[in-house]
Amino acid sequence: MNSGLILSDLIRKEARKDILELELKISKYRSNEMPEDKFKHFRLTRGVYGQRQLGVQMVRIKIPHGRLTSAQLHRVADVSRKYATGNLHLTTRQDIQLHFVKLENSPALWAELEEENITLREACGNTVRNVTGSPVAGIDPHEPFDITPYADAFTNYFLRNPVCQDMGRKFKVAFSSNEQDSAFTYIHDIGFIPRIKTVDGADTRGFKVLLGGGLGAQAIMAQVVYEFLPADEYIPFAEAVIRVFDRYGERTNRSKARMKFLVQKLGLTEFMKLVEIEKTALKHKKFRIEIPELTHVKLPNTVSSSVDPVNPEKFNAWKRTNIFGQKQKGFYGVFLRVQTGDINHENAHKLADIILKYAADDIRITINQGMLLRYIREDLLVTVFNELDAINLAEPGFNSTHDVTTCPGTDTCNLGVTNSMELARVLEKVLKEEFDDLIYDNDIHIKISGCMNSCGQHMAAQIGFHGSSIKKGELVAPAMQVVLGGGVDPDGTGYIADKIVKIPTRRIPEVLRLVLNDFNLNKTGDEYFNAYYRRVGKMHFYHLLKPLAEVEYTSQDFIDWGHEQIYVQEIGVGECASLILDVVGTIIGEAVEKLDLAKEGLAEKIYADSIYNSYNAFVIGAKAVLLSQEIQCNTQAGIIRDFNEKLVKGGLFPLGQDFEETVLEINKNVPSSGFAEEYLKKADHFLGLVREYRENQLKRDKDQETKTVVANYYKA
Repeated sequence: MNSGLILSDLIRKEARKDILELELKISKYRSNEMPEDKFKHFRLTRGVYGQRQLGVQMVRIKIPHGRLTSAQLHRVADVSRKYATGNLHLTTRQDIQLHFVKLENSPALWAELEEENITLREACGNTVRNVTGSPVAGIDPHEPFDITPYADAFTNYFLRNPVCQDMGRKFKVAFSSNEQDSAFTYIHDIGFIPRIKTVDGADTRGFKVLLGGGLGAQAIMAQVVYEFLPADEYIPFAEAVIRVFDRYGERTNRSKARMKFLVQKLGLTEFMKLVEIEKTALKHKKFRIEIPELTHVKLPNTVSSSVDPVNPEKFNAWKRTNIFGQKQKGFYGVFLRVQTGDINHENAHKLADIILKYAADDIRITINQGMLLRYIREDLLVTVFNELDAINLAEPGFNSTHDVTTCPGTDTCNLGVTNSMELARVLEKVLKEEFDDLIYDNDIHIKISGCMNSCGQHMAAQIGFHGSSIKKGELVAPAMQVVLGGGVDPDGTGYIADKIVKIPTRRIPEVLRLVLNDFNLNKTGDEYFNAYYRRVGKMHFYHLLKPLAEVEYTSQDFIDWGHEQIYVQEIGVGECASLILDVVGTIIGEAVEKLDLAKEGLAEKIYADSIYNSYNAFVIGAKAVLLSQEIQCNTQAGIIRDFNEKLVKGGLFPLGQDFEETVLEINKNVPSSGFAEEYLKKADHFLGLVREYRENQLKRDKDQETKTVVANYYKA
């Protein structure tokens, strides 16, 4: 294509291809050559997400386990100023989001980020999402080993990997640095916690592995599948799991499509049997990563000076709550508390400069929407505090009760029901004015989501809220579902919160007062909040809070925080109307694209990737034919089975061989050049028959509109 973009030579080959492809797809979408659903699926896997406001996008920047350099932070700040609002929003997935971006600007924005090795690829969509990890990894005094290179390797292995480009739903992975599980592995599809085990007299690295967790409308705890999995097996295991999820996972009912439901449906034992079957086809049976040599971290040669803190009282509180001694003697980690996760571009630039002067060039975004600076000398702490305070980033109380986590809610999100951002500010004000001592408490965490989907991780909080509504006569009051008892205990045990009661959002500050006062009055000694909650039980808090739901409503109860008008529950506006078109033909085109990728993989001798793309060509081609016959499609396993039984064995499709047996050869062969070539030829032959079948079908029925498939049977 003739692109208007001028791409720098600094951009990697695969990224250049991605950016130009995004530009092309936008052009096709605008000219009605590409249907909305297909374009939506495409752009989501490129980090471009429709906003609540018509005509603009949220761009999610993928920051693997929250790790940034100062140059990368400068670049993100630059593109935010140039293409967005100038605000950087830090997320609970350790990403950065930019809002109010014009769709046509997204390729140029991406190109400028890629010059600093930052990607948008697979930040959204039904992919392996941003890999999260403990921000203290590498400097944690309690870690068995640094998980950073393992999280990096995992990210790189699955980025653009064909096994995870068209799954039924998203897939989330986390690495904690120690048994206290600061990365919340128990709420992830796969979670890894580092362990060292003595094997044949030698210390061997490995992971405790958890599987099948998730939040959302139905939160489920992950189950332990290995107490110790050798480190060279963690990526092959994950790939086998993803292959099972891709083949057997739900695709029609989106609300049941996460892997946690597949594990629940099959049972863990049966699921793990399928994982074992997949191992034959893996590219690697073992995957050893290179561990960097222990070298001296490059640090700035800043000379300390005798300065006093600009605010001694605040400095003492900050020092008590926001810093910790690293495992590297003489150095400190410094946490930044960032209200609602928002930093404007000017302060982001200043922060990047501070890091270059005083810290290691290794910033980490935290899962509670803050940041961590690393390797700061003790004699520089006052200077660093003063400079951070000048840009409003030296607020004490990081990860304390005062540090409220929130998603964007109705500010920008299509799914938002209530204004979670403003409620967070209101609650932080209540805490500062009425519960000042809780700035030193990190046992109680407050998390808010604007809807039930848990972007604010409310179900993993000791005190959580998610957006809802209550109908009262002709009016609707914005409300919050109160949840209690979630989060990680001091011993590392994770809990999912219980739903207690739904309360109008205007009354949530009083909910917080009642819960905290009840705990302070009735706890025994140093009793931990969740221990108290489990002791007195859910019904104790239900009876405590229920009166707030029953008190007569006032006019204020029908106005959400941050608004002046009566609340109207809205679902975000769609981006454009769907067109009537030959969806079957579009799906066949997708199958051909997969076949082309299989040919590229074979030519480049990446045999496992070639084979998986051939497999996808088989499945997508079969799906197209089934839909043309108005046969509903769901899981990949179901597509393979139904095509074989209803079309091949039914004599409707002239394949001449057992389709299921042919396709599932993928499980029975190691990924060799010979098998990759043979499997590709079979897929190519099959797609030739599919195209011929569709042409004959259209000739038989001249009224194409009656044969046009517009039903949404299958979401790739």
